[in-house]
Amino acid sequence: MQKILIFLGILSAVQMPAQQTNRHFSHTVTTTARPETIWAIWTNVPNWHQWDTGLQSATLEGTFAPGAHGRLIPDKGPTSKFTLTEVQSPTSYVFYTKLPLGKLYVKRYWRVNNGVTEFTHEVWFKGVSKGLFSRVLGKKYRAILPDVMQNIKTIAESGQ
Repeated sequence: MQKILIFLGILSAVQMPAQQTNRHFSHTVTTTARPETIWAIWTNVPNWHQWDTGLQSATLEGTFAPGAHGRLIPDKGPTSKFTLTEVQSPTSYVFYTKLPLGKLYVKRYWRVNNGVTEFTHEVWFKGVSKGLFSRVLGKKYRAILPDVMQNIKTIAESGQ
């Protein structure tokens, strides 16, 4: 019994990677670009369409700060509004867009690991409708996310 308790204690202390689902997923890319370059790309909302293949345009009202509102016009589908909820300049931010009976959240953050910049884009759905929207939108967003992240890397490393 004691061996089982010790094993369970060790198991609970080990951080297991989060399981990727259409309801909650992320993608991380490494780059030689400086973190400040990634941050500049991420916070330049009118240029999001340059790297987000599913987006026609984006706008932000006011400064890039918590509580700021913006508008996203996808290539397909209705225009949506987003709200910045967290901004930890210059390392991370979170925004959400409302869905019927739910919300879609996006968190973008970077860190330096052994001298290499790693940047991550995380997406999750909340609310009563999270199951429906994760099947409809999550599957699509999850499929295009690696290309979107590669686009950011290419722009950052080219010095644009």
